[in-house]
Amino acid sequence: MTELFRDSPLPIRDDLRAAHERVWQRLARPGSAWTGETRVAIAAEARVAGTCSLCRERREAVSPAPVAGEHTRASELPEAIVDAVHRVSTDASRITQAFVDSLASAGVDARRYAELVGIVACLRSMDAVCFGVGARPHPLPTPEAGEPTGDAPARSESIGAFIPVVEGRLPAVLRALGLCPDAVRDMQELGEAHYLGHDEIVRLGRSGRRALTRPQIELVASRVSALNECFY
Repeated sequence: MTELFRDSPLPIRDDLRAAHERVWQRLARPGSAWTGETRVAIAAEARVAGTCSLCRERREAVSPAPVAGEHTRASELPEAIVDAVHRVSTDASRITQAFVDSLASAGVDARRYAELVGIVACLRSMDAVCFGVGARPHPLPTPEAGEPTGDAPARSESIGAFIPVVEGRLPAVLRALGLCPDAVRDMQELGEAHYLGHDEIVRLGRSGRRALTRPQIELVASRVSALNECFY
């Protein structure tokens, strides 16, 4: 595997580099619901969505529904999956229950949707880090052969979200991704490297080994959330 951040003009912390490398390696492997080939293709679509003219037109419209056209593509994935990846990548705040329900007819059930969202979220967060340090985005890995593992939580429940969530005392986003255990692990690893570990989050006033103070970290996090129209 090509060493990540090789062209970064800034020093990269060892724990951040290691987290990216582990998540990047897992991207190429079969997941809970998608093959390695499809997972890498989803990541490719997430990248090209940022320059997709249809996505831009939909973002500028009062509602995305009436805007027709074709997405700028990076793969041979079915149109419904491409559309889902692009919507999650560029217009997540306007996704509706009806849209998520419509994906079922294209074979994207709740578990596949959760894994798709996890891939997009991880890809975009890692690309943002690369941009921030002046490095090129990580080259997409070569997919590994094999069928999806089928891993799933023993129990899940409906709490009014778009899809069922795993039971337990976890942040809501991790409960949703919990339909695919690997997606939770990826998000937790990146969250700890990019932000703070779970045990550090609950200890207000402390920022662990970070150079920024906790108030500075939260100021940046809240501003990024606002710009991304995050529900939080």
